[in-house]
Amino acid sequence: MHRSRLFGVLIDTPAKEADAAVSFWATALGGSARPAPGEPEYTGITGAVPGTAVVVQSVDDAPRYHMDIETDDVEAETARLLRAGATVVTDNGEHKILRAPGGHLLCVVPVQSSEHLFATDAKVWP
Repeated sequence: MHRSRLFGVLIDTPAKEADAAVSFWATALGGSARPAPGEPEYTGITGAVPGTAVVVQSVDDAPRYHMDIETDDVEAETARLLRAGATVVTDNGEHKILRAPGGHLLCVVPVQSSEHLFATDAKVWP
């Protein structure tokens, strides 16, 4: 048995447009920008969606959105999503990048949110 929940929505933005995207999304969602310490490619938009991280991620790729699903068992959650039809794009050990049917990316990551939020919101899977 393991648990998982939607942790966040990441707005993957070409690096040269990341600053403008941060400004736009903070304004559009009524949040404020908070750069991630030590990870300059990530800027959180705090206060935008309670209980869910909204992050602009600077990428060397095309613009897109992806979701992060946090879990207390990355292997079990990955297996569950593979059974549902996802495929593995990249196995980074601690986290996995998957492609859902329809082509959208998602990441399966260890728990990132507070212990209380995870315990309150996570779904339990057999």
